[in-house]
Amino acid sequence: MDTAFFILSKLVGAGLRVETWLVLMAIAALVAATRGNLQGARRWSALMVLGMLLVGFVPLGDRLLRPIEHLYPPIEDTGDIDGIIVLGGGEDVPASLLAGQPQVGEGGDRYLAALALARTAPGALILFAGGSGRLRDVTGGHVSEAAIAERIFLSHGIGPERLLVESRSRNTAENARLARELADPSEAARWVLVTSAFHMPRAVASFERAGWDGILPYPVDYRTRGWRDGLGWNFERNLGLLNTAILEWVGRAAYALTGR
Repeated sequence: MDTAFFILSKLVGAGLRVETWLVLMAIAALVAATRGNLQGARRWSALMVLGMLLVGFVPLGDRLLRPIEHLYPPIEDTGDIDGIIVLGGGEDVPASLLAGQPQVGEGGDRYLAALALARTAPGALILFAGGSGRLRDVTGGHVSEAAIAERIFLSHGIGPERLLVESRSRNTAENARLARELADPSEAARWVLVTSAFHMPRAVASFERAGWDGILPYPVDYRTRGWRDGLGWNFERNLGLLNTAILEWVGRAAYALTGR
């Protein structure tokens, strides 16, 4: 059931990406043109161009993602903690394999925050949760996010006795369930959860559903800007942020409906 949900979520996610819609409009315009329907071709082409201009100039993703990012405020002092949970997604596995050394991606702030917390709480364990979220790795035989994460933490002076590494999870729900099984926390233990701010509400809900109470959210990797700061041509950023916002809102709804 978990594998079926994982595969379905990836297929649905691919269909929800804005560039998928733009490509479909281009195909529709091409098909109309080849059939001699010039009016239809012009209509689909105009719609595609308008969509690209809207995405490129208007920071729609900021407006959609900002309410999620700020559901949990930043924390300056965590107090005494027993452990730090870091969710996968901040590393770039393909780039790491090609370069021969660990590489972080857009969510690399997760590592910066975890390492900073580890220095202020030298007795705390660090639990990394993340296998591979790529559909092509569903049959196994891949290098996991956890393998890259372990190298990052060890190279920054974190002793192996402090590390707990979970390498089988493929999504947030599995992160929560398998991390709890690995850590087996006591009821009184205080664990900090580190992940991107936009991902934190869904992550907290999954950890609570997995029976891990007392989680302290530590959001990082804020990606949104003010409305005026986002105006102007920036197609790549706006496209990526809009995709993230759409997928996160849909993901939250899917997780709520399925109890994950």
